[in-house]
Amino acid sequence: MTTEVATDRSKITKETYLNWYELMYRMRRFEEKAGQLYGQQKIRGFCHLYIGQEAIAAGAISATRQEDPIITAYRDHGLAIAKGITCNEAMAELFGKVTGCTKGKGGSMHFFSKEHHFYGGHGIVGAQIPLGAGIAFADKYKGNDNVTLCFFGDGAVRQGALHETFNMAMLWKLPVIFIVENNGYAMGTSVQRTTNMMDIYKIGLAYDMPSYPVDGMDPESVHNAIYEAAEKARLGEGPTFLEIRTYRYKGHSMSDPQKYRTKEEVEEYKMRDPVEVTRQRLLDKKYANEKEIEEMEAAIEEEIKACVEFAEQSPYPDDAAVYEDIYMQQDYPFITD
Repeated sequence: MTTEVATDRSKITKETYLNWYELMYRMRRFEEKAGQLYGQQKIRGFCHLYIGQEAIAAGAISATRQEDPIITAYRDHGLAIAKGITCNEAMAELFGKVTGCTKGKGGSMHFFSKEHHFYGGHGIVGAQIPLGAGIAFADKYKGNDNVTLCFFGDGAVRQGALHETFNMAMLWKLPVIFIVENNGYAMGTSVQRTTNMMDIYKIGLAYDMPSYPVDGMDPESVHNAIYEAAEKARLGEGPTFLEIRTYRYKGHSMSDPQKYRTKEEVEEYKMRDPVEVTRQRLLDKKYANEKEIEEMEAAIEEEIKACVEFAEQSPYPDDAAVYEDIYMQQDYPFITD
């Protein structure tokens, strides 16, 4: 059951909720399967799962336009899928196959799609913050009304580049929304151990930037906050800083033993699982019945099964591919086979 995306993003309708649940369930099942395949060593390298943070991606996509750029850190699978990268392309990239969204060269941390206006997965902590401002600057220079969504984790807030970028973004009134996905931990370090100011959004106030906390376990709260910030940016009023408070149910990466938090803490947050809460709202609001939801879920589970088969059957890049996609100039003379 696939629904049409509402053209009036200011209104939250039955179709909005159906789209949210479909997308969130797809992200959840994709990430769970990726975790299983990593354990089987079919996926190698780094792998950072988005499980628990799906409401952020869902709300962000419904509140913005397809042409609005998104840039994020290395926990990028969920946002990439939300932006339109297919599960086939995403899984093939995790497998390092040529059919992946970056031809198997980026892996988990470096998803990218110019077609879908998704500008990465970035592995260097906080590196995407000035890049996000740069994308917004380019759109303002071109005279369009696109708004860039620049995502980063709570650990990246400690990077000096954030402060330089906030200053410039406010000075030039850039059309960018800075979004910290505050899941409580920078790798294995609690926010409480890194700052005396637990309300991260207040950092933006020092630059006179509109800054707010948002419930990241609820797609409706995320949608409303991002929609309002995007409309202000389109009117030339400049950036907004949103601290979207969420929780990841898995470790920082697949190699994380999670000894820094208790099982009780995780279970407490699971009571607010955004996927389960949204599913229940579909029932409570009578937007769908149990059978309709189960049919949607079954279709997505088949989609995930198919994407694994696609990735497994896809070829690896040829050795010559190491020389490709490096320079814009096609006949660059210093590249030889």
